[in-house]
Amino acid sequence: MKNRILALLVLVGSSIPVSAITVVTPSNGAVLSSPFTLTASTSSCGGVPAVSMGYSIDHNSAIIEPTSFTASVVASPGPHVLHVKCWGKQVNDQLLFNITIVAGTSNISVASPGNGATVTSPFKLVASTTTCGSVPAVSMGYSIDNATATIEPTSFSASVSASAGTHTLHVKCWGKNTADQVLLSIKVGSSTAAATPAFSLAPGQYTTKQYVSIAAPTAGSTIHYTLDGSGPSASSPVYAGPILVANSMTVQALACAPGYLNSGIARADYVISSTKGPSIPSNAIKISSVQLMPNWRIKHDPATPGTSTGVMTAVADPSLSGLSQRFDTTYTNGGGELYSVTYAKDSAPMNFAYDAQIYIEDGSKIMNLELDNNQVIPNGDTVIYAFQCSGASNTWEYSSNAGTPSSPSVKWLRSSAPCNPANWTPNTWHHIQITYSRDSVGNVTYHSVWFDGVESAINKTVNSDFRLGWAAGVLISNFQVDGLSHMDGSATLYLDNLTIYRW
Repeated sequence: MKNRILALLVLVGSSIPVSAITVVTPSNGAVLSSPFTLTASTSSCGGVPAVSMGYSIDHNSAIIEPTSFTASVVASPGPHVLHVKCWGKQVNDQLLFNITIVAGTSNISVASPGNGATVTSPFKLVASTTTCGSVPAVSMGYSIDNATATIEPTSFSASVSASAGTHTLHVKCWGKNTADQVLLSIKVGSSTAAATPAFSLAPGQYTTKQYVSIAAPTAGSTIHYTLDGSGPSASSPVYAGPILVANSMTVQALACAPGYLNSGIARADYVISSTKGPSIPSNAIKISSVQLMPNWRIKHDPATPGTSTGVMTAVADPSLSGLSQRFDTTYTNGGGELYSVTYAKDSAPMNFAYDAQIYIEDGSKIMNLELDNNQVIPNGDTVIYAFQCSGASNTWEYSSNAGTPSSPSVKWLRSSAPCNPANWTPNTWHHIQITYSRDSVGNVTYHSVWFDGVESAINKTVNSDFRLGWAAGVLISNFQVDGLSHMDGSATLYLDNLTIYRW
């Protein structure tokens, strides 16, 4: 009976698949420093030809290797089970080794960069050591993430290139049968700086409050700004919308964008000076925000050549009062578009002051900008107070009636005050103020015009009386945009705080 049991055990034992896994290093029970070298091979796995091998630490996923390999294995300090595995057709097998990882006593020193540093590529790596895993160091090296190590002497300075993003920098050492490393987290930024922010308003002196918008050309930028004269940084307030410049101030801005160095600093100095303009008597009647009144009329001025079309839209940006009127004019062959509104009925006043803020969008093509006021006086005639900034004569011009009230002939006369809409700073609010008066028979005296607080005296009297049959006492404000002569084009203007005084 005993012999039969022994024979059965022999038969059973002979049917167990046999693997020929050989592990040269490490040995079972070994005490190692990380990383350690694993050398293994096999020709069969579970009694069939081996196809591949691999290894894992504890229950981590296996790293696949060929049937004969040497690998550098990283493990944390402490006891572990090293799994050395093989695979064949429909079979697998493994050997288990108990190992202990101990912290090495290497004195690896990295002078630059520091852990957590943000660098640009290429960056400088300076490192040295004398020991590696408790034995004298033979060499050093480095790698980015899991790339192959670059070998260096035990004290070195190297220029290291890496793509933009977050990486693990491995600084390594080797000694006799040992290896060690330190790991540094670094962030590699672009060597290109983000574009410097741009201001919508040119620096300079203004007579009224202004709004400044800031744009950053580099996509994904965050704009940081300051208003107190200090230089902005990534911790400065984040720009979220137009900035009110109500008093003199310095606006500075910085753009930060992912993958870029911080931009240069943009700076603009704004001076808000006290408003200079006409003296308005206390008994004057004031009509404000004329630009927002309903029932504006829009039509081509038949006295101009070509054709024109226009559209008006109330907008909040750009604006000084909170809501301005936008005028989009398209013309052919220098056509002019006339925008007008009846703002009151009053035949008695003989003195007027026209006060407006005007903003010309960059790229607009304008020959003349006309700012008129019309009044039907007690005798039923219409007095035309026509005034324009002329790109044809490069002066402020005023109109007259060179004929008679019943057979009028409009004539524009040049003043000595220079003006051309093409010379106005674009994308900026400009303050225009005009004063004029009339007598009882329609002779008009143009007194002065102020451009951004600077007065130009006109002091010219002309007849401007027309028998047009308009309704008694009407007061009409005109805003006309004329295109460049013999050209097609367009213009976008904004009108805000249009105020007309009369007394």
